[in-house]
Amino acid sequence: MKRLLCSAAICAISGGYGVPLFAQEAAPQSGGDSEIVVTAQHREQSAQDVGIALSVVNESMLKERGITNVNQLQDATPSLQVEPAFGGGAPQFRLRGVGFQDYASNNSPTVGIYVNEVAYPIPIMTQGLIFDVSRVEVLRGPQGTLYGRNTTGGAVNFVTNRPTDELSAGATFEYGRFDAFTGEAYVSGPLAQGINLRVAGATQQGGAYQYNRDTGASLGDANRWGGRALLSIEPADTGFSALIDLHYGRDKSEATGLYLLNPLATAAGTGPTIPADTDRFATGWGVSPQLVADTELEDGAKPGVNNKTWGASANLSYDFGGATLTSITAYDWLKRLQFGDWDSSASIEADTFFGSKVDVFAQELRLSNSTPGRLTWVVGAYYSKQKLNERYYSDFIDVYGTYARVNYAQDVESISAFGQAEYELTPKWKAIFGLRYEHEKRSLDGFGSAFGGATALPPTSVDTSMNPLTGKLALQYKPNEQVMLYASASRGTKSGGFTTYNTGNSSGIQPFAPEKINAYEVGFKTNPLPFVQFNGSAYYYDYRDQQVLSAVWGANGPVGRFTNANKSRVVGAELELSIQPVQGLNITQYLGFSQGRYLDFFDLDVPASQAANAAVYADRSHTNIPFPKWSWGGSISYAAPVGDFIVTPSTTFTYRSKYPSWLGETYDIGHYFVANAEISLKPSDEKWTMTLWGRNIFNEKYDLTRNFFTSADIAQPARPVTYGVRFSVKY
Repeated sequence: MKRLLCSAAICAISGGYGVPLFAQEAAPQSGGDSEIVVTAQHREQSAQDVGIALSVVNESMLKERGITNVNQLQDATPSLQVEPAFGGGAPQFRLRGVGFQDYASNNSPTVGIYVNEVAYPIPIMTQGLIFDVSRVEVLRGPQGTLYGRNTTGGAVNFVTNRPTDELSAGATFEYGRFDAFTGEAYVSGPLAQGINLRVAGATQQGGAYQYNRDTGASLGDANRWGGRALLSIEPADTGFSALIDLHYGRDKSEATGLYLLNPLATAAGTGPTIPADTDRFATGWGVSPQLVADTELEDGAKPGVNNKTWGASANLSYDFGGATLTSITAYDWLKRLQFGDWDSSASIEADTFFGSKVDVFAQELRLSNSTPGRLTWVVGAYYSKQKLNERYYSDFIDVYGTYARVNYAQDVESISAFGQAEYELTPKWKAIFGLRYEHEKRSLDGFGSAFGGATALPPTSVDTSMNPLTGKLALQYKPNEQVMLYASASRGTKSGGFTTYNTGNSSGIQPFAPEKINAYEVGFKTNPLPFVQFNGSAYYYDYRDQQVLSAVWGANGPVGRFTNANKSRVVGAELELSIQPVQGLNITQYLGFSQGRYLDFFDLDVPASQAANAAVYADRSHTNIPFPKWSWGGSISYAAPVGDFIVTPSTTFTYRSKYPSWLGETYDIGHYFVANAEISLKPSDEKWTMTLWGRNIFNEKYDLTRNFFTSADIAQPARPVTYGVRFSVKY
């Protein structure tokens, strides 16, 4: 039972490159002055004029890189890490070392995800298929004076392609190794004067690269599809505009399996021992009759999901002449059915099922000045209502002779007011001031657990709330058109919450406190030569009440849950370079460094506490916060005219340093270097493009996550070398 407490309770305690400013649709050529325009501050700006560390990945880069979900963005931008919990489930975001490790559904992330300005506040909601996206803007550092949500790590904004006032259509089809297929198509055009419609859809199929070590059956085939309809209404000379967004998604994909790092002695040593997997793509699974009877699973089910999502939003704005009022109303719904085999075997040691229903309603109002001048301002209010109902079932029947059920509901209500103003002190100096006040209440309703059919914790309810005041102060200095310097001090807050794992003790669901970051940053954005952009930033984060996955001592011993480290700090820097020395040649590089350390943190020592049968605390102060220190990446492409065609060879690469685990060296993820290459052919009118591509071309062997649960030490392998062809056509 000791290992159950230390694993199920604590580890439960579980083609291109975009670099800032250089990821434009049409990259500037030698001596050109093209620039990328972003809307990170709710207005169109040159990214070189925004005093924020900002990365942009455009549509062509998403296709070149094969990015189809938000997790894969970690290989296209510095200092971003997205770890899939136990090979699936909720994504665990970390930006500049600021992250939150949680495989449950109910807690907010440190990184805010937005699609067309609509927030997705529950991490599992971010796992839809990415398609028909114009660009992705990744903002590093606390956000909240311009956005509906308040985050400590940063924000990722997805901007989809807008309806066009001329008829257009296009499609992209990609086929690769392991019978992986991705298809995407759109049609866009006018319905009437000032009314345009765009309809897009996509699917992803196949791609399984793992197999059952006992039966040889494959695992990992994708089966996703989605659709989106955008209606834009903009009557001439009225000052009114509207964007209506309707979207739907379905995901019936198999999971990415886990392999065994060490031998697994099944059934607590009374069953056969499964050797450690020498082939990283071997795996195993099984499902008990009890889990099938208790859920929507079928006999012989493979690990995977059966998720359905839909939503709608209306973005309405009216320009009164000197000011513009914007209203964003949104509703999103998710039904999640997910089966995970966390022991990677046919033995029923750690099988899990999530049955979740999520409703999120949000209303945002913003008023901003619509005429340029020395003063630019925006003020707003945001309201959000979240409802989550979840079943979390864990089957330990072969190892502990028990089966655990957790059921609960959670309501979150948030209301905030925010604003930001920029004032041009002189033609060279600009001051920025932002402020945000928020009230949020979280209610965990009827949390109950049962083990082996016997009630362990009767339905229990608990609340938590926060009322933070956060903001931003910044200065920008532009001595000339080629150089911009900035310095900022900002404060961000991440919500507190609840640990919703297996526990029979009410102390396990007591709320943990919100975390706060005081962030100090300096940076520069430069164009030292007409064909060179060179940017950099350095930061210091004063981290208070950092939310850490750990344990507390309860009436019956250690209980795994989140706790707060009193004081921590994170320091780091980033450099980004883009060069277009000759017509058609583009070179980009980025380098990111982050290092974190606990400064005041006394953590429960679980083994010592169990031995003493009382709480024993260890001083973790001055130990490192575990995350990769270095991220490095880049790309090289050359568009060469060949007769009436353009041939473009390109390559991209990414490097991540070692990811140390707080669970011990067994679970450390080593450094890795991944390179991709492709060559494309298109006519001068660019009506079609044919591309041959290869990803992970050196077949780097690395893992995306490592962990343990009950008796199994497991890891999720990254995809091996893949190759294929992509064909795009547009009208």
